[in-house]
Amino acid sequence: MLKNFWYAVEFAHAVTRAPRRVTVLGQDFVLYRKRDGQVVCLSDLCVHRGAALSEGKLVGDAIACPYHGWQYEPDGACSRIPANPPGRGIPKKARVDSYPVREEYGMVWAFLGDLPEDERPPIPHFPEHDDPSFATVYVEMVIEANYERTFENVVDAAHTPFVHGTRFGNPDKPEIPDYEIVQDDWSAVADITLSPPPARGLWKRLYKEKPEDVLTTNGWYLPNIVKLHVRLPFGDMVLYDHNIPIDRNRTLIKIVGYRNFFTGRWADRDARRRIRGILLQDKPVVESQRPELLPYDLPDELHLRSDALQVAYRRRRQQLMAAGWWLGDEDEMSVNGPRGSATVIPSPARRENPELARAWQHRARGGTPVPVPKTAAAKTETTADTKTTANTEKTAANGAVPEKAGADTTEGESE
Repeated sequence: MLKNFWYAVEFAHAVTRAPRRVTVLGQDFVLYRKRDGQVVCLSDLCVHRGAALSEGKLVGDAIACPYHGWQYEPDGACSRIPANPPGRGIPKKARVDSYPVREEYGMVWAFLGDLPEDERPPIPHFPEHDDPSFATVYVEMVIEANYERTFENVVDAAHTPFVHGTRFGNPDKPEIPDYEIVQDDWSAVADITLSPPPARGLWKRLYKEKPEDVLTTNGWYLPNIVKLHVRLPFGDMVLYDHNIPIDRNRTLIKIVGYRNFFTGRWADRDARRRIRGILLQDKPVVESQRPELLPYDLPDELHLRSDALQVAYRRRRQQLMAAGWWLGDEDEMSVNGPRGSATVIPSPARRENPELARAWQHRARGGTPVPVPKTAAAKTETTADTKTTANTEKTAANGAVPEKAGADTTEGESE
């Protein structure tokens, strides 16, 4: 899974003043709108006792933990601890990760990484969104497969005659002509000619005669978006397919679909039904693929000329892995529990405030503590004994309850 990109994490219309949890790249986040309508994205974890902030409520523009009422501002800093008497400070470590957010093209985008603003890859441009001649629908579905498998499936033109022969491809003419790719650092697009199946249902009313070929524009935008533009005889259908990795083995597909024919709201239901139908045809095939994760080396799977878009993605993926943009073992916590692991994605604030880098925490849902080896435990106890007296004096001077040596937060570090 790739970090340091803008991820479309939710439909914009689904984010309100009610806190909403989303899971992306194996980490839980909470989304909500401030009073001025701007969206906030925080790590969905209170640093005090690990409660989900998404179960809490908003107090002005802050979000209050449902467990002990700790309030976190949009920048992630804790601004109120109800249990503290008047005059007692708030620890510097009382904060959660806050991620940059943008709202564009009907989606809420969060930057999941710690790159400075001027080094971040761009959000792709979707010109149809602001074109009044297009109507828009929104469709989503969970696929039990890795997001790169679902992502590559949509740029795979050669599968359409066999998986979508009744809706999109033509099994009687499955050939894919050679095509040229236009590519930059963040995207690759190609025009591909396909043979369509006979029109059915509502669309059949607009067909005067079946065309021999249909020109499609297919392409990918990093990290996880696929564009499919089908030029039908009676208009354009454009789908932007966001393959959101819930974790390594589950993908939430969110599609924003545009059409400039049958643009009345009465036709939305038919448009959504057609998109869902295509996803349901893809679902069992993609979920059956092995290996479940995309291979790293190109020779591990056989490639043809018709696979050129997938090959372009895999080569660019290798470059980004080498540059350190892949979520590796250092970004995960192994735990004993239903999840097995949890991802920790640093926010830009960690890089901007290196002295507070250890202030952020992430705890795995469903995990149990990992036993400390005896040798390490003995060393820890010896080191701790030399610090206990100093820590006790320091915390007592600030009116706090002394903590055991090695604890991660102390009132003595309050501002």
